[in-house]
Amino acid sequence: MCSLEVFAGAIELAKSIIKPMLDLRIQQHFIDSADLQYQAAETLAKPLDAGVQALMACVTSGGKVLVCGEGSSAALAQYFASLFVGGFERERPELAAIALRHEGLGDPAYASLARQVRALGQAGDVLLLLTTNGEEEGLMRALHAAHERDMTVIALTGKGGGTVAKALHETDVHVGIPHDRAVRIREVQQLALHCLCDGVDAQLMGDQDSVA
Repeated sequence: MCSLEVFAGAIELAKSIIKPMLDLRIQQHFIDSADLQYQAAETLAKPLDAGVQALMACVTSGGKVLVCGEGSSAALAQYFASLFVGGFERERPELAAIALRHEGLGDPAYASLARQVRALGQAGDVLLLLTTNGEEEGLMRALHAAHERDMTVIALTGKGGGTVAKALHETDVHVGIPHDRAVRIREVQQLALHCLCDGVDAQLMGDQDSVA
Protein backbone atom coordinates (compact mmCIF):
# COMPACT_ATOMS: atom_id res chain seq x y z
CA MET A 1 0.00 0.00 0.00
CA CYS A 2 2.87 2.27 0.88
CA SER A 3 4.47 1.70 -2.52
CA LEU A 4 1.20 2.57 -4.25
CA GLU A 5 0.97 5.79 -2.29
CA VAL A 6 4.54 6.64 -3.25
CA PHE A 7 3.78 5.89 -6.91
CA ALA A 8 0.63 8.02 -6.83
CA GLY A 9 2.58 10.81 -5.19
CA ALA A 10 5.22 10.63 -7.89
CA ILE A 11 2.55 10.91 -10.58
CA GLU A 12 1.04 13.98 -8.95
CA LEU A 13 4.48 15.55 -8.64
CA ALA A 14 5.19 14.88 -12.31
CA LYS A 15 1.87 16.47 -13.28
CA SER A 16 2.65 19.54 -11.20
CA ILE A 17 5.94 19.92 -13.08
CA ILE A 18 4.76 19.03 -16.59
CA LYS A 19 1.63 21.21 -16.65
CA PRO A 20 3.45 24.55 -16.20
CA MET A 21 6.02 23.39 -18.77
CA LEU A 22 3.25 22.53 -21.23
CA ASP A 23 1.55 25.87 -20.63
CA LEU A 24 4.82 27.66 -21.38
CA ARG A 25 5.35 25.53 -24.49
CA ILE A 26 1.90 26.47 -25.79
CA GLN A 27 2.50 30.15 -25.07
CA GLN A 28 5.82 29.95 -26.89
CA HIS A 29 4.04 28.78 -30.05
CA PHE A 30 1.91 31.93 -30.00
CA ILE A 31 4.93 34.13 -29.30
CA ASP A 32 7.07 32.57 -32.04
CA SER A 33 4.26 32.76 -34.60
CA ALA A 34 3.43 36.37 -33.79
CA ASP A 35 7.12 37.31 -33.84
CA LEU A 36 7.64 35.84 -37.31
CA GLN A 37 4.52 37.49 -38.67
CA TYR A 38 5.65 40.84 -37.29
CA GLN A 39 9.13 40.46 -38.77
CA ALA A 40 7.82 39.27 -42.15
CA ALA A 41 5.18 41.97 -42.58
CA GLU A 42 7.44 44.55 -44.24
CA THR A 43 9.39 41.95 -46.24
CA LEU A 44 6.30 40.30 -47.71
CA ALA A 45 4.17 43.39 -48.37
CA LYS A 46 5.62 44.12 -51.82
CA PRO A 47 5.61 40.55 -53.19
CA LEU A 48 2.07 40.07 -51.89
CA ASP A 49 1.05 43.31 -53.60
CA ALA A 50 2.56 41.90 -56.80
CA GLY A 51 0.63 38.68 -56.21
CA VAL A 52 -2.63 40.61 -55.90
CA GLN A 53 -1.91 42.41 -59.18
CA ALA A 54 -1.18 39.09 -60.92
CA LEU A 55 -4.46 37.65 -59.63
CA MET A 56 -6.33 40.78 -60.69
CA ALA A 57 -4.91 40.63 -64.21
CA CYS A 58 -6.03 37.01 -64.35
CA VAL A 59 -9.60 37.35 -63.07
CA THR A 60 -10.40 40.59 -64.91
CA SER A 61 -9.45 38.94 -68.21
CA GLY A 62 -11.67 35.93 -67.51
CA GLY A 63 -8.88 33.64 -66.37
CA LYS A 64 -8.67 31.17 -63.51
CA VAL A 65 -6.29 30.29 -60.73
CA LEU A 66 -4.90 26.78 -60.40
CA VAL A 67 -3.64 26.10 -56.87
CA CYS A 68 -1.46 23.23 -55.71
CA GLY A 69 0.77 21.95 -52.96
CA GLU A 70 1.95 18.60 -51.68
CA GLY A 71 1.33 17.05 -48.27
CA SER A 72 -0.02 19.57 -45.77
CA SER A 73 0.37 22.33 -48.34
CA ALA A 74 -2.37 20.66 -50.41
CA ALA A 75 -4.82 21.49 -47.62
CA LEU A 76 -3.83 25.15 -47.84
CA ALA A 77 -4.34 25.00 -51.61
CA GLN A 78 -7.88 23.70 -51.10
CA TYR A 79 -8.48 26.40 -48.49
CA PHE A 80 -7.43 29.19 -50.85
CA ALA A 81 -9.57 27.84 -53.67
CA SER A 82 -12.64 27.75 -51.43
CA LEU A 83 -12.07 31.37 -50.34
CA PHE A 84 -11.45 32.56 -53.89
CA VAL A 85 -14.58 30.89 -55.24
CA GLY A 86 -16.88 31.40 -52.27
CA GLY A 87 -15.73 34.79 -51.05
CA PHE A 88 -13.41 35.97 -48.30
CA GLU A 89 -15.14 38.42 -45.94
CA ARG A 90 -17.63 40.05 -48.30
CA GLU A 91 -20.25 38.84 -50.71
CA ARG A 92 -19.07 39.08 -54.30
CA PRO A 93 -19.42 37.21 -57.59
CA GLU A 94 -17.52 33.92 -57.67
CA LEU A 95 -13.94 33.92 -58.91
CA ALA A 96 -12.54 30.89 -60.70
CA ALA A 97 -10.04 28.80 -58.74
CA ILE A 98 -9.29 25.08 -58.81
CA ALA A 99 -7.25 23.18 -56.23
CA LEU A 100 -5.32 20.46 -58.06
CA ARG A 101 -5.12 17.00 -56.47
CA HIS A 102 -3.17 13.80 -57.02
CA GLU A 103 -5.94 11.29 -56.38
CA GLY A 104 -7.61 9.24 -59.06
CA LEU A 105 -5.42 10.11 -62.02
CA GLY A 106 -3.48 6.87 -62.29
CA ASP A 107 -0.22 8.82 -62.61
CA PRO A 108 2.77 8.94 -60.29
CA ALA A 109 2.40 11.77 -57.79
CA TYR A 110 5.24 13.73 -59.35
CA ALA A 111 3.51 13.75 -62.76
CA SER A 112 -0.16 14.31 -61.96
CA LEU A 113 -0.04 18.00 -61.07
CA ALA A 114 1.76 18.88 -64.29
CA ARG A 115 -0.78 16.90 -66.32
CA GLN A 116 -3.61 18.88 -64.72
CA VAL A 117 -1.87 22.18 -65.39
CA ARG A 118 -1.42 21.26 -69.06
CA ALA A 119 -5.03 20.08 -69.31
CA LEU A 120 -6.66 23.04 -67.54
CA GLY A 121 -4.22 25.93 -67.84
CA GLN A 122 -4.35 28.60 -70.51
CA ALA A 123 -2.37 31.74 -71.27
CA GLY A 124 -3.34 34.41 -68.76
CA ASP A 125 -4.18 31.96 -65.98
CA VAL A 126 -2.25 31.86 -62.72
CA LEU A 127 -0.62 28.90 -61.01
CA LEU A 128 -0.37 29.40 -57.24
CA LEU A 129 2.19 27.06 -55.67
CA LEU A 130 2.47 26.34 -51.95
CA THR A 131 5.59 24.71 -50.55
CA THR A 132 7.67 24.89 -47.39
CA ASN A 133 11.02 23.95 -48.94
CA GLY A 134 10.61 24.38 -52.70
CA GLU A 135 12.12 21.01 -53.55
CA GLU A 136 9.14 18.83 -54.53
CA GLU A 137 9.52 17.34 -58.01
CA GLY A 138 5.77 17.37 -58.60
CA LEU A 139 5.60 21.12 -58.00
CA MET A 140 8.61 21.73 -60.21
CA ARG A 141 6.92 19.87 -63.07
CA ALA A 142 3.71 21.81 -62.49
CA LEU A 143 5.70 25.07 -62.59
CA HIS A 144 7.34 24.15 -65.91
CA ALA A 145 3.94 23.13 -67.32
CA ALA A 146 2.54 26.52 -66.34
CA HIS A 147 5.36 28.28 -68.15
CA GLU A 148 4.66 26.14 -71.22
CA ARG A 149 1.08 27.49 -71.09
CA ASP A 150 2.24 31.12 -70.67
CA MET A 151 0.78 31.28 -67.19
CA THR A 152 2.02 33.49 -64.38
CA VAL A 153 3.27 31.63 -61.31
CA ILE A 154 2.88 32.85 -57.73
CA ALA A 155 5.06 30.76 -55.42
CA LEU A 156 4.62 30.84 -51.65
CA THR A 157 7.70 29.19 -50.22
CA GLY A 158 9.90 28.95 -47.14
CA LYS A 159 13.54 28.05 -46.50
CA GLY A 160 14.78 30.29 -49.32
CA GLY A 161 12.48 28.81 -51.94
CA GLY A 162 14.74 25.98 -53.13
CA THR A 163 14.63 24.92 -56.77
CA VAL A 164 11.14 26.38 -57.18
CA ALA A 165 12.41 29.90 -56.54
CA LYS A 166 15.31 29.39 -58.95
CA ALA A 167 12.95 28.30 -61.74
CA LEU A 168 10.68 31.34 -61.53
CA HIS A 169 10.61 33.88 -64.37
CA GLU A 170 10.96 37.63 -63.88
CA THR A 171 7.22 37.99 -64.50
CA ASP A 172 6.41 35.49 -61.73
CA VAL A 173 5.95 36.34 -58.06
CA HIS A 174 7.92 34.84 -55.19
CA VAL A 175 6.53 35.22 -51.66
CA GLY A 176 9.34 33.72 -49.58
CA ILE A 177 8.65 33.22 -45.87
CA PRO A 178 11.95 33.96 -44.05
CA HIS A 179 11.97 30.89 -41.81
CA ASP A 180 13.09 27.25 -41.78
CA ARG A 181 10.46 25.62 -39.55
CA ALA A 182 7.60 24.16 -41.61
CA VAL A 183 4.83 24.84 -39.09
CA ARG A 184 5.78 28.53 -38.84
CA ILE A 185 6.01 28.80 -42.63
CA ARG A 186 2.50 27.38 -43.07
CA GLU A 187 1.08 29.78 -40.48
CA VAL A 188 2.44 32.78 -42.36
CA GLN A 189 1.41 31.26 -45.69
CA GLN A 190 -2.18 31.09 -44.48
CA LEU A 191 -2.01 34.76 -43.52
CA ALA A 192 -0.48 35.51 -46.93
CA LEU A 193 -3.42 33.76 -48.63
CA HIS A 194 -5.79 35.95 -46.61
CA CYS A 195 -3.87 39.02 -47.80
CA LEU A 196 -4.19 37.90 -51.43
CA CYS A 197 -7.93 37.33 -51.10
CA ASP A 198 -8.49 40.60 -49.26
CA GLY A 199 -6.38 42.50 -51.79
CA VAL A 200 -8.38 41.15 -54.71
CA ASP A 201 -11.66 41.97 -52.98
CA ALA A 202 -10.46 45.52 -52.22
CA GLN A 203 -9.46 46.02 -55.87
CA LEU A 204 -12.75 44.64 -57.19
CA MET A 205 -15.17 46.20 -54.72
CA GLY A 206 -13.35 49.09 -53.14
CA ASP A 207 -11.61 49.43 -49.80
CA GLN A 208 -13.37 48.58 -46.59
CA ASP A 209 -12.47 49.14 -42.96
CA SER A 210 -12.08 45.41 -42.33
CA VAL A 211 -8.39 45.50 -41.43
CA ALA A 212 -7.96 45.95 -37.66
